[in-house]
Amino acid sequence: MCVAGPLLGVVHLRPLPASAGHVSMESVVEHALADARALAAGGCDGAIVENFGDAPFRKGTRGDPVSPDVPAALAIVADRIRREVGLPVGINCLRNDGLAALGAAAASNARWVRVNVLSGAYVTDQGVVEGEAAAIAAFRRQLRSDVLVLADFLVKHAVPLAPVDVVSAAKDLAERSGAHGLVLSGRRTGEAAAVELFDTVRAAVGTFPVWIGAGLTPDNASMLWPRCDGAIVGTALKAGGDVHAPVDVERVRALRRACPASTR
Repeated sequence: MCVAGPLLGVVHLRPLPASAGHVSMESVVEHALADARALAAGGCDGAIVENFGDAPFRKGTRGDPVSPDVPAALAIVADRIRREVGLPVGINCLRNDGLAALGAAAASNARWVRVNVLSGAYVTDQGVVEGEAAAIAAFRRQLRSDVLVLADFLVKHAVPLAPVDVVSAAKDLAERSGAHGLVLSGRRTGEAAAVELFDTVRAAVGTFPVWIGAGLTPDNASMLWPRCDGAIVGTALKAGGDVHAPVDVERVRALRRACPASTR
């Protein structure tokens, strides 16, 4: 069952060893820990670590997996955050490597993994990405892991390969993919899903957990926070609202005030 009501801040990693622009792992870890400390000081309940600086991304499927340095680095950083900052952690291995994310989560004692395309097929800026729900579920069993799998629904930076009926597709993802929660966001990084989509999905899946995956801000929190079972926030917590900037502890505090921990 999904943990009710956590507000998770995103730790966007700088380019990892196999990526253009990589400087050093020391620099990656230093910046990640600084962001995590700001998230903790501002009142976040946890952190999602993702390889945001690795763009352009591999698909992250079995036919086009991320390079081996990615889950290794994700695990190292997540473990350091958990041990040194004290926040529970999650893993998002971009673009869509759920198997690598699970491996990193097992190595770092992470609590969540986010998988952008767990089932179905989407046209993305990496090409067509197909979900690998069965393989992910099997690997999770092999690891004897209790990590929670958060699956994006109508994931950002993508469109379904074929038209979908929102109600049926949400039910399928909740009931047939092995997910422990659905994640809703807008079309791009930092954009929120429409309230109408939240209400439609909630009506379709009932008590199954529905998370915010992007776009939560102090301005829209009164509408969105009561509708969700948890939230993952990146851009709104960065200095100036710039996704590439460091986390601003005052912006974290402002969002925490707008999203009280006693919602559920």
